[in-house]
Amino acid sequence: MTARRINSDGRQLIQSFESLRLTAYHGAADRPGLYTIGWGHTGTVEGRAVALGMKITEDQANALLDADLKGFEEAVERLAPGATDSEFAAMVSLCFNIGSGGFQKSSVRRLHLAGDLTGAANAFRLWCKAGRPPKKVAGLVRRREAERALYLSGRAK
Repeated sequence: MTARRINSDGRQLIQSFESLRLTAYHGAADRPGLYTIGWGHTGTVEGRAVALGMKITEDQANALLDADLKGFEEAVERLAPGATDSEFAAMVSLCFNIGSGGFQKSSVRRLHLAGDLTGAANAFRLWCKAGRPPKKVAGLVRRREAERALYLSGRAK
């Protein structure tokens, strides 16, 4: 059985909000020592932890995104089975951004599983804060609206 993959609309959504950075940078003000590279990758590159100033190629960045997405795709398929392609893609994008634990506890997931698709779509809007103390971030507001629209796009009007 082939694992379910995010559709091109979902991948493009993630890439449009993550931006491609081929040199590692400190991306999270509230997480000292956490560096980001590629399309929002924070793990390891060829067995080495991402470190400030590390450089990669665009091909490496795309391979890292594929590998990162695989874990989030598996999490969404396990935690919210039966989603349409658009719902699945939107939830993978959210999960990519907030983590599997955040997604598992989210009202997006809970309402989706309950069949309240409008409520689930609207619950994306709850995930637009970052930092300490948490403050609404304009980029996250735009991302959640895009995810919400993608989530709803696969259903008949």
